[in-house]
Amino acid sequence: LSGQMHGATLLDAEDKPLRPAILWNDGRSAAQCAAFEAACPRARVLAGNIAMPGFTAPKLLWLREHEPNVFARTAKVLLPKDYVRLCLTGDHVSEMSDAAGTLWLDVGARRWSDELLAATGLSRAQMPALVEGSEVSGQLRADLAARWGLARRPVVAGGGGDNAATACGLGCVTPGAAFLSLGTSGVLFVSTARFAPNTAGAVHAFCHALPATWHQMGVILSATDSLNWLARLFDRRPADLVAAVETAQLLPAPVIFLPYLSGERTPHNDAGARGLFAGLSHDVDRAALTRGVLDGVAFAFRDCLEALAAAGSGVERLTAVGGGARSRIWLRILATVLGLPIDVIDGSKNSAAFGAARLALAAAEDADPRVVCQPLPRQDTIEPEAGSAPAYAAAFARYRALYPATREALSR
Repeated sequence: LSGQMHGATLLDAEDKPLRPAILWNDGRSAAQCAAFEAACPRARVLAGNIAMPGFTAPKLLWLREHEPNVFARTAKVLLPKDYVRLCLTGDHVSEMSDAAGTLWLDVGARRWSDELLAATGLSRAQMPALVEGSEVSGQLRADLAARWGLARRPVVAGGGGDNAATACGLGCVTPGAAFLSLGTSGVLFVSTARFAPNTAGAVHAFCHALPATWHQMGVILSATDSLNWLARLFDRRPADLVAAVETAQLLPAPVIFLPYLSGERTPHNDAGARGLFAGLSHDVDRAALTRGVLDGVAFAFRDCLEALAAAGSGVERLTAVGGGARSRIWLRILATVLGLPIDVIDGSKNSAAFGAARLALAAAEDADPRVVCQPLPRQDTIEPEAGSAPAYAAAFARYRALYPATREALSR
């Protein structure tokens, strides 16, 4: 199994959902994040992450304040994919990579933390059991096996949160192996051999889906979603906007774009941050704004790369995944801004599902998940363009100056 992280699926004592799930991109619990950390001063040490509205624990504090009747009836809190597991197996089980995104896991020790749970008014009794992603979590229910004509009841593996499963699909399971996900949100993911948080830079430090392995992530909230927003304004398809600039010379746009349309995680941890275009003039047209969005998202990834470096993670190359990775010019901009080669592989859009399948194979066959999760062959590599790098470095410096200069005026 794989699925979106951080969501709060709330069940009563009979495993009936109490309300619609609260998803990863819900920002209502910003005030509760401070309350959570005040209630558990060691929260960042244990969880390895700053409390952010996207995480699960602050959502439950919000629920306790705004929907106390629902909170009082909550017998179990499951992540979205683990509710699917419950339907398949009848068991309340999660795994380390997804559980690490709740703020209730002692990420270094890979177990639920009583301290973190108490800060939310919960206990271990309301949490699922934990397995590693490559371990068996249960068996398919007998009635489902009969309905689907299966002679044997297959096992259900622990699986992984979407990014950890993607890493397993790509083979990013050894220290330093990294990928860049250019989807609705953006992720810069690097596998690590140890628990290595950098909360000062709003880096996520999570368990990997494989035993004794961790990973770090820099996360931006509006990657291709920034392009989708611009496309809606012009009543165009995002792919058409990009196609119109695909053959342009590789130089920074005349405008600077901050892609903080939904707030931002890395490096600012600011749910109230908002986006902007700077440098507008009569000469700026649709193509210039499109290039500005592509640049701005690339600069946000550069922020993530620097935050990961401050956490001690060196990255030598990246594999690109996600819908935005189909754009050659966007990958050229990213490679140049990041100063790293970016590998393109065939079938990368299915990497999370493929990673879940690899974890299932490891569980079903009791196989070594590191042997199963081998890197996929490269289809192409996009190299940084040295001639364009100085201009992008200057534009990145202007980008970095904009957020502190405008934060007070634009925050909500």
